[in-house]
Amino acid sequence: MTPLRDILFSFARIGLLSFGGPAAQIALMHRTLVQERKWLSEQHFLRALSFCMLLPGPEAMQLATYAGWRLRGTLGGLIAGCLFVLPGAIVIACLALAYAQFSARPETAAILLGIKASVIAIIGQALYRLSQKALHGRIDLLIAGLAFVALFAFRLPFPLIIGLAALWGALRQTAPLTEIALKDYKKTRPFTVIIWLMLWLAPLPVLWLSGQILLFDLAAFFAKLAVVTFGGAYAVLAYMAQEVVEVRGWLTAPEMIDALGLAETTPGPLILVTQFVGQLTGQAAGGTKMALAASALTLWMTFVPCFLWIFALAPHVENLLQRPRLQSALSAITAAVVGVIANLSLWFGLNVLFTPHSDGLLPDLATLRPDALALVVLGAMLLRLKTPVPLLLAICAAAGWGLGQAG
Repeated sequence: MTPLRDILFSFARIGLLSFGGPAAQIALMHRTLVQERKWLSEQHFLRALSFCMLLPGPEAMQLATYAGWRLRGTLGGLIAGCLFVLPGAIVIACLALAYAQFSARPETAAILLGIKASVIAIIGQALYRLSQKALHGRIDLLIAGLAFVALFAFRLPFPLIIGLAALWGALRQTAPLTEIALKDYKKTRPFTVIIWLMLWLAPLPVLWLSGQILLFDLAAFFAKLAVVTFGGAYAVLAYMAQEVVEVRGWLTAPEMIDALGLAETTPGPLILVTQFVGQLTGQAAGGTKMALAASALTLWMTFVPCFLWIFALAPHVENLLQRPRLQSALSAITAAVVGVIANLSLWFGLNVLFTPHSDGLLPDLATLRPDALALVVLGAMLLRLKTPVPLLLAICAAAGWGLGQAG
């Protein structure tokens, strides 16, 4: 049995060094778990990664949880998952508190412009890489295009788009379930599901009965978000921005964009941007105490379901991966996510490069910001040179500050 001390040390190291998004985080886990520690074989690691990609939520965090579960059961999974998230969560909480105090200062705005410009380049690169892997024919291109148009032009809800893509993929696959998969389905452990489902949703009745309406709304929204977060944080951010900014009015569009930019600067999963959003919402409503309560609540509603999925389904990894309809549905969802991320890229880019306005879908070209465009080009060049993401963000932030000082 793997010593707990080794699990604590290895996953604390992974959590502290997990910058750069899912691809970099998965590569770090592969180097630690497969090459250095030899806790998982190459084949087992890849099967575990495929399994985590079937689930809603951050696949890198779920992969860490699954690896910990393989090593020391539920306790190992809890240690691995928590250590992957906590370093970034602490940094996000500090950044959100500082943002609430200093965001109005000109030098802060200049630094944030550099970070946001670099994020445009990062999202663009993520979109290119995902499209290379996910789009394999005309049907996939059509699904991606329809998802983009549905979000950008018609503002259809993200869960509806994901649901329709999954339904299309499942119906398109005509192969029956295998006998082993059917047997496995009957062995699902209801006790595990019930316990973790109750833990996850426990804050909702407590908040409702205590009259904490804002915290209840935050908890309910991020619980719903956790169920539809297929394709990573970039896929769901456009939907979150639409809900948080336009429907609920918790944040302004610039604050939402700043949240994503600052979330890129921290270790851990990018979906920690939800914590930033929740904390800023609480700060505006009730000061620091409400901010910290909203921050902790958002973390709970976002990440507890990751443990639910892993602990309930991990014993059945091999058989789940044999379900052809599930694989086909996942493939269609992945194609739709390309269109969703394209919509996020355009929305984010337009709001950073141009002065925001509410008339029509496209901005006034006369409001283009040359300083933001120059910083985007700098970020793209640094990515081209394979600059590590933390260093890229630091360089662009310094360049933004320098442009701000130059007027």
